[in-house]
Amino acid sequence: MSTATLSENSTQLSPEGREFQATFAAVRREVGQVIVGQERVVEAVLTALFCGGNVLLEGVPGLGKTELIKALSRVLDLEFRRIQFTPDLMPSDIIGTSIMSPDETGRYRFEFRQGPIFTQLLLADEINRASPKTQSALLETMQEGSVTTGGTMYTLTQPFFVMATQNPLEQEGTYPLPEAQLDRFLFKTVVPFPSRTELNDVVSRTILKRPTHPAKILNAAGILSHRAILDGVVVAPPMQDYAVRLVLSTHPGTDFATEDVRKFVKWGASPRAAQSLIRAARVRALTQGSNQVAFEDIAYWAPEVLQHRVLLNYDGLAENVQVTNMIQDCLKKLPRDA
Repeated sequence: MSTATLSENSTQLSPEGREFQATFAAVRREVGQVIVGQERVVEAVLTALFCGGNVLLEGVPGLGKTELIKALSRVLDLEFRRIQFTPDLMPSDIIGTSIMSPDETGRYRFEFRQGPIFTQLLLADEINRASPKTQSALLETMQEGSVTTGGTMYTLTQPFFVMATQNPLEQEGTYPLPEAQLDRFLFKTVVPFPSRTELNDVVSRTILKRPTHPAKILNAAGILSHRAILDGVVVAPPMQDYAVRLVLSTHPGTDFATEDVRKFVKWGASPRAAQSLIRAARVRALTQGSNQVAFEDIAYWAPEVLQHRVLLNYDGLAENVQVTNMIQDCLKKLPRDA
């Protein structure tokens, strides 16, 4: 069989692939009944959920970030909990704590009381208002899907998904997220302010009482089975290498770095970024009707995958360099064939 024929066959969707494509579109449509506009934000959240990642949303209060995850919990029939992060929040307020309680014999023993992190959809609201110590309580959970306390490890029910929101760092009373935690977010997405038409629609739905009622499309078992479908999406060696080179282009010491990266970047994206690009690209490929990852699928999510993983140096911070513009420059200048 020729290479052209093999490539043509690999882009044809299997029945499972067509099911994934249809389900993704249906979930996106139902969530869109609740969330006005924000199409790319909704697509990013759904992509992360289906490929087992977490999302950090940045935007000023009142842009519907909380309503988005509530809509997801209804459409996907998943348990939902919210943690409001405040400066006095402690790690035990998230994970849980051990208390003394009597057993059937009247003797006292330690009993672990689970915190709100034991759920399926977790909204970490205004996460950067809590101290770095409290923010770090999510590190193990976001990476391993487990909680360890008192020498005992507890495995969380899958699927487990964290959607964190943060206000812009220049606002008063916020703390920067630790780099290790930022790296555990598959995407960082900036939520834009609604347009005139979208804002009118928001007012009509809320103040003028025009509620929406999204239907349930999927459940926990369905999400896990759809995640397994992604393993069948073909990632050819040139596509994998393109994702790797794209990550390396954010490092000032590599041959792939642009002039701005060498001048303004202190440290580039981590190896986890390359994995994230491939995972997100597989979802994108299926939703576009292909069973094979293309260059465009990798480039599509590059800003969301890379922007929170690139650290600027002093010059970059002083000149207020926009990381997203730098990433677009990397995408423009990096050759697809190498």
